[in-house]
Amino acid sequence: MTTMNAVFAGYERRKAELKTSANPLAKGAAFIEGQLVPIKDAKIPLMDQGFLHSDLTYDVPSVWDGRFFRLDDHLDRLARSCERIRLASPMRREAMRETLIEMVARSGIRDAFVEMIVTRGMRFVRDMSIEGRLNASPGNAYLLVTPFVWVMPPEMQITGGTAIVTRSVRRVPPGAIDPTVKNLQWGDFTRGLFEAADRGALYPFLPDGDGNITEGSGFNIFIVKNGELRTPRLGVLEGVTRRTILEIAAAKGWPAKVAELPVADLYDCDEIFMATTAGGVMPITELDGRKVGGGQVGPVTRRVWEAYWDAHYDDRYSFPIHYPR
Repeated sequence: MTTMNAVFAGYERRKAELKTSANPLAKGAAFIEGQLVPIKDAKIPLMDQGFLHSDLTYDVPSVWDGRFFRLDDHLDRLARSCERIRLASPMRREAMRETLIEMVARSGIRDAFVEMIVTRGMRFVRDMSIEGRLNASPGNAYLLVTPFVWVMPPEMQITGGTAIVTRSVRRVPPGAIDPTVKNLQWGDFTRGLFEAADRGALYPFLPDGDGNITEGSGFNIFIVKNGELRTPRLGVLEGVTRRTILEIAAAKGWPAKVAELPVADLYDCDEIFMATTAGGVMPITELDGRKVGGGQVGPVTRRVWEAYWDAHYDDRYSFPIHYPR
C-alpha cells in the first residue's frame, strides 16, 4: 500500500524538479481562442457572461505522477452539466480531451490541477432576453493546467485539519442552484470560509437548514461510524473523488452509505474526512473545537487515503501521459 510519506516524498521531489525547468509552460498553461499560452499571459474577455453572471460550468480533473486520473469521468460530468444548464460547448469532447493531454505533456507538469471551463460567452451583451439565450451559438471554452493545488496541505493531512459547522450560513438549496452542476456560485462557501476563520478553524461544513449536513467549500464530507462510511446524498456535488471512494469501498467490502446525514451525527462519529480532487482524502480531527476520534487520524480514514492514492496507478482509473524528452 502507498504510505503518506511515500506519496508526499514523491510529490516534493517532482515539485523540486519542476522548479528548475526552463519551459515557459512549466508554471502553468492556458488554452484560449485556439492558442496555447503561459498561464500568466492568459486573458478572458471582460464581457464574457461567465465572468459577468457566472453563467458557466466547469470541471477539474488531475494529473498525478504523470498519469491523468479519471479524465473521461470528468469530461462526462462536464457534458452533463452543460446539458442541464442548456449550455453548448464550442469544443467537441474528443478535441477537448486531446488538447488537455497535449497541454499537460507540453507543460512538463507531472502533478497537475487541470480545469476546463465552458461559459455562455458574449452572446448577450446587448440581448439579455430568454429568446437570445435559447437561440445562442456555442459560448467560450477555456482550458488550463497548473501545478497541483492542495485544499489541505500534505503536512496537515498527516495530523488532520480543523472544521466547523456553520451557524451564519446554510448551503444554497437545490431548488435555487443545482449542486450537481459544478459552478462558481460560491457566495455561501465564501461566507462559510470567513466564519470558519473567525471561529479559529480552516474548513466550513454547510448545513441545509433542515438539520442535515451537505458539503463544504469545494469538497464532499464523509463520516465513519462503527466502521461504516457515510456521506450526504442531497444538496451536494456528486464528486468524482467521492465516487472513487465509494467504488473502492464496494470493491473492498467496506460498508458505505449515501443518505441524508443529520448534523448531529457529526458529533457522534468516530472519524471525519473531506474528499476532493485538489487534495484527495483529507482528515478532520477537530470539529467546532471538539476533538474527533481522540484528535487522531482514524484507521478507516488511513485505509481510504491509501487506497485512493493507490488508485492513481490503476489502469482502470488513469493512463500515462507521454512527455516529450
